[in-house]
Amino acid sequence: MYDPIPMTREGYNRLKKEIDRLTDEEMPVILERLAAAREEGDLKENAEYHGARESQGQLQAKINELKGRISRAQIIDPASVPQDEIRFGATIVVKRLNDDEILEYTLVGAGDEDFDTGKILATCPLAQGFLGKKVGDIAEIKVPAGLKRFEIQKITYNYD
Repeated sequence: MYDPIPMTREGYNRLKKEIDRLTDEEMPVILERLAAAREEGDLKENAEYHGARESQGQLQAKINELKGRISRAQIIDPASVPQDEIRFGATIVVKRLNDDEILEYTLVGAGDEDFDTGKILATCPLAQGFLGKKVGDIAEIKVPAGLKRFEIQKITYNYD
């Protein structure tokens, strides 16, 4: 059994839209390339045919991966979680105690992650270390570089 993947309704809809785009727009282009390459004759030495087959396989693998994420989706409404502790959908401000750097993260679901803007998957090890913590708590999270300690300074939830 696979673990559910928490995501917002918006993240779920974004994944479905991407699956539709890949299936309805990109796959037909590849199938046309395959048909044109078949018409050229001998398939054993037809580089265009083999290239199109490889592209088809890669695209189908991506579609299957996205469909797998959709099938395990657990839609969560951030408004339904406790507001005084870190849960899915929280935006948190933490102080990294190793160097006193102030960081901000938002715990998001599949399809919404963007580490460059502080949006981290709620299922990633960093986010897992924050879950359930309250303002003033210390989170100790083991990372490849060692143990990182964070003080939780602020928890907010946005409902846009």
